[in-house]
Amino acid sequence: MPLEIPLITTIATALGLALVMGFLAARLKLPTIVGYLFAGILIGPFTPGFVANGEIARELAEIGVMLLMFGVGLHFSFQDLLAVRKIAVPGALVQIAVASLLGTIIGLMWGWGWGGSLIFGVALSVASTVVLVRTLESRHDLDSSNGRIAVGWLVVEDLAMVIVLLLLPAFASFLGSPPLDPPAHTLFVTLILSICRITAFLLFMLLIGRRIFPFLLWHVARTGSHELFTLCIAAAAVSVAFVAAKLFGMSFALGAFFAGMMLQESKFSERAAEESLPLREAFTVLFFVAMGMLFDPTILLTCPLQVLAIVSIIIIGKSVAASILVLALHYPLSTALTVSASLAQIGEFSFILAEMGTRLGLLPTEGQSLIIAGALISITLNPLVFKVITPAQRWLESHPQIAERFSIPQEEKTTPLD
Repeated sequence: MPLEIPLITTIATALGLALVMGFLAARLKLPTIVGYLFAGILIGPFTPGFVANGEIARELAEIGVMLLMFGVGLHFSFQDLLAVRKIAVPGALVQIAVASLLGTIIGLMWGWGWGGSLIFGVALSVASTVVLVRTLESRHDLDSSNGRIAVGWLVVEDLAMVIVLLLLPAFASFLGSPPLDPPAHTLFVTLILSICRITAFLLFMLLIGRRIFPFLLWHVARTGSHELFTLCIAAAAVSVAFVAAKLFGMSFALGAFFAGMMLQESKFSERAAEESLPLREAFTVLFFVAMGMLFDPTILLTCPLQVLAIVSIIIIGKSVAASILVLALHYPLSTALTVSASLAQIGEFSFILAEMGTRLGLLPTEGQSLIIAGALISITLNPLVFKVITPAQRWLESHPQIAERFSIPQEEKTTPLD
């Protein structure tokens, strides 16, 4: 049998090495995502030894993005968000603005254009929902009031990033991207066209989501075939993403997100989430491996101060801003510390933004490597940040002169969710 089988070689190598590195990460009490990223680094073009096929890895990563965003949409619940809206919505939006501003200023100081600096700042502002949920589950805090607030906060961030992903291609030329189809439209015309595409796509999704797809899913479920049901779910995610890209000019990621939201409203949503989980997680692993392949480890030696600045923004800047916001909204110190620890990392949306920014010619390749370096370090340190919460809270409360600055009235000590 010939060995020139790049697709099978890439998948086998990526999944096999991801399994080994993920297992090692788990044994070291680190998020498995760290292991997947390291697996990508080992088979990437910047390290010696075997190099996986980059083009195939990128296509597999695109499928991973679709299924990853499909999972985000499948778990996106407006009811959950409404329960913590008074803290999650203003807190997340202000925190995104502060972190984006810090990142944009640093990008401009490093000589990048406005477009690349802005994308860089936004990429640093959004935390990984995947990392947070897995961390809260390991701590048995997912169903606690603080856990629900943290997840709601990140849901708002995710929704904001979906909007950014939608608008970024439309405004790329105005941010400095090389024009692909000159002459470019005016800013006003571009905005109107984007709104029209959004409206048309939403109408299309309402028709599919409320009429056609539930009807199809019901008939597939009646067959009693698990594989047909899983196939139907996968087909929905990929086909809707494809239609969104080809007919409405949107990204695959956005189309898959709306496909997940469409299914979330169905009575089959829980079964869809459960039966599609293995497929989604397998391709999500390939996505993180592909992102690791883009990382040049030498940047840690050539740009140590830049990496330190990025990690400082992610772990310190975002956390301090979130703590101030939570305390300003009269929530307890424990809530402020939990939300701060939750935001002290970046992940999947940062990778998607970096990849899109690089593809549009706005973000330099160095910026993408720096973002991946920041994600790798912050995700690795995030469990340690969570472990500091309890000692930090005890220390602050044992020093009245310091705790007084964070105090709230006794009757507000419980965490209000409405």
